[in-house]
Parts: sequence; C-alpha cells; structure tokens
Amino acid sequence: MSSVKPFRDDEVHTPVLVGLLFRRLGIEIHDRDRGGLRQSHFRLLAAVPPEGASVTDLAERLQVTKQGCGQLVTPLVESGHLRIAPAPHDGRVRLVRRTAKGGRLYASVRRRIATIEEAWAAEVGEERYATFRAVLEELAAGQSSER
Repeated sequence: MSSVKPFRDDEVHTPVLVGLLFRRLGIEIHDRDRGGLRQSHFRLLAAVPPEGASVTDLAERLQVTKQGCGQLVTPLVESGHLRIAPAPHDGRVRLVRRTAKGGRLYASVRRRIATIEEAWAAEVGEERYATFRAVLEELAAGQSSER
C-alpha cells in the first residue's frame, strides 16, 4: 500500500510545486544572464560535450525528437553560441559544438545557478537541500530510464 495520501481539494499538487520552483529559478536567473535565450537553450548548451555531438545524439540526451532538437540548435547557431562542422572522422556526420561565446554564456549561467543553489541550501539547511537534490536526481534518473 502506498504511503502517498490522496490530494485534498485545498492542497497544491506536486506538478504545481515543481512548476513554481522552476518559475522561481527562471526569475532568479536574470535576463542579463540569459542573453535573451530560453531555459531550453541552456539545457541544449549543457548537453553539448567538448568534442561535439550530432543533433541525433543531442536529441537523445535531451529526450526530445531530432526535429525538436534541430529547432533548438538553429537559433543558437544563428546567435553565435553554437557551430556545426563536419566530424573529423567522418565528413558525412555534422557535429554541434559550443563556440567561445556559447561557452562563456554557459559558464556564466552555471555560476549563477551555483549561487542560487547555495542560497536555497542556506534557506532550508544544507542537509535538507542535499536530500532534496538527491531525491530530484533519483526521480529524474527513473524518468530517463523509462524512455
């Protein structure tokens, strides 16, 4: 039997809480950090390894369709954050890589996220925040293994 209780009408359910936390994170990462980009663009920048990756590989990492990933890559190439070039081992394969501009922006956002996480840990206590992170990682891993 599950220890999770049914929701009462006056209770906020988990997806709303996660959405509110995601919104709070978005607000705390100011527009100056974003450079006009969306959070989905940062997920893509984070998924690009130093050696580069194909759009197909990036789509798998992000758990989106190849077409959806391509729609994220295109504006980042146009803005100069990413570049696409033939793979050295096979000219038919095109690799997506971060540019210096994309690397700087990604590093800036990572520093801002670290600052936010430190503040959240101070807000709720280091131990509780560490548990929260561990649970999020576990739940995220469970979701990715289902796909």
